[in-house]
Amino acid sequence: MIEFRNVSKIYGNDVVAISNVNLTIDKGEFIFLVGPSGAGKSTIIKLLTKEIEPTSGSIVVSDIDITQLTRNKIPYYRRKIGMIFQDYKLIPTLNIYENVAFALRVIGASHKDIKKKVHLVLSLVGLSDKYKDFPTQLSGGEQQRVAIARAIVNNPTVLIADEPTGNLDPDTAQEIMNIISDINRAGTTVLMATHARDIVNDMKKRVIAIENGMLARDEERGSYNYED
Repeated sequence: MIEFRNVSKIYGNDVVAISNVNLTIDKGEFIFLVGPSGAGKSTIIKLLTKEIEPTSGSIVVSDIDITQLTRNKIPYYRRKIGMIFQDYKLIPTLNIYENVAFALRVIGASHKDIKKKVHLVLSLVGLSDKYKDFPTQLSGGEQQRVAIARAIVNNPTVLIADEPTGNLDPDTAQEIMNIISDINRAGTTVLMATHARDIVNDMKKRVIAIENGMLARDEERGSYNYED
């Protein structure tokens, strides 16, 4: 499903972000990506979303070497990737329905298809009655639910979550994790970068640890094992 083959990323002439990373993630897995700040987690995410290119090595996603993708094919590849961010990244001038619909409009979906899919995913995240509200009218947890709805409305094969509970209280964070877990159980591969020790330790999923740009630990039913 996802394979990093001897992947390194060097910024400038000498800043090594990741070094010789080899990693395989199977379809439908739930992976926690952990490690100290600056360890290389964000670099791995940016490589997967094609924001940056590796200095060396190759990255294969669904049997496609994405390091070889031409520029015009990158938008089509990104449709298969759902992204959830710590700071939600909602458009404040659009209501909730429009924020989610935006992800479909940019790919040219029909009005009928947009209406059907948006209401479906808003129902999945428990926000059917909020579709006319604007982001500023919602709590942080509700905004993150909208962000999840937007991330999955295109039925991505991979969902990448970058600190999705970082701005949330523990109870709300657990609600968000329940939604992400449901998405994973439905077949979507989930890769979540996090510093949330309690969540990692409680869920007992596969844990991949990055330290100093290198793969330091890869454990089934792993734990967090870092001091923040």
